[in-house]
Amino acid sequence: MATPLRTLTATALRRVRAGKPTCTPRPATLSTATAARGSRTFSASAAAAVASQSAQSPPSSTAKILLEDRDSGFGFVRHNPSAPKPRSRAVTEIRGPYYTVMGPRYLSDVLETMGPHVDGLKFAGGSFSLFAEEPLRRLLDLAHQHGVYVSTGGWIEHVLAGSGGDIGAAVDKYLAKCKDLGFDVVELSTGFLSLPPDDWVRLAERVQKAGLKPKPELGIQFGAGGDTSAAELESIGTSDPSKVINMAKRFVQDAGVERVMIESEGITENVKTWRTDVIQSILRELPLEKVMFEAADPSVFNWYIREFGVDVNLFIDHSQIVQLAGLRAGIWGKSDTFGKITTFRP
Repeated sequence: MATPLRTLTATALRRVRAGKPTCTPRPATLSTATAARGSRTFSASAAAAVASQSAQSPPSSTAKILLEDRDSGFGFVRHNPSAPKPRSRAVTEIRGPYYTVMGPRYLSDVLETMGPHVDGLKFAGGSFSLFAEEPLRRLLDLAHQHGVYVSTGGWIEHVLAGSGGDIGAAVDKYLAKCKDLGFDVVELSTGFLSLPPDDWVRLAERVQKAGLKPKPELGIQFGAGGDTSAAELESIGTSDPSKVINMAKRFVQDAGVERVMIESEGITENVKTWRTDVIQSILRELPLEKVMFEAADPSVFNWYIREFGVDVNLFIDHSQIVQLAGLRAGIWGKSDTFGKITTFRP
């Protein structure tokens, strides 16, 4: 039978009056090593342990998934085989830390399990500037170990708008630091800025000169990419789709940009009706491999895969990678895609 609370209280009071401690020190039953294993505090030694563990096992980019293992896995089950990385089609870029924190253990979990299906990792906005340098470098190094490129978000807008007099020098310093940290791609977004087309192309060329890949983000909705309400975005209005198409052509054909990103707001996000006509117009004018669509909503990427097949390039949240990988493989989906997503590649 448990000791009544009032008895424990009375005993404690008597010990206090006598100048004695109110509780008996507990013996140290855990060894130092055991206690250390129970701790979740991240340290340099913990980082080294993570790196050592990664070095002992093959990176996910070279590991064969069970679905494609005919000898000892599930290769006998019908599925759409995926091309090896690096890919130019069926590219999947995932959002890194933004809505949730992401550290080395978290990212290791994502890439050790789903790495074969992840091509790129994006730090949305200027989220990467909130890290201390060493933890950030560990994340970028970890991504590279799994054959995943790393992209900035559209923070260039903040650099352009808030750099004072010598904007050129500020941009060069920004690009140099991104290169030094290990970024591969710099996103060039103007969702909140009015930037002349020639200047935008010039900015892409500046990124290339710095040894990085530019990824222009285009859209029909001014004010996209932040936390603006749907009602406010609707009141601002949208641009004509031809503006996006013409600008994308300049980047791809004139500046040699590998791929442009299409912003979802105004098309499939914060709209009453999806503007599928805009998407169709873009893909009539540009090759599929030159475009990536933001589709961080299961209903949206389900529609893209249904309409354009498994080769469409998509940007999603990291929490959705399993669902999208299964959809691309044709092993599950929604009622309109389950068992219907196929390829013919004998």
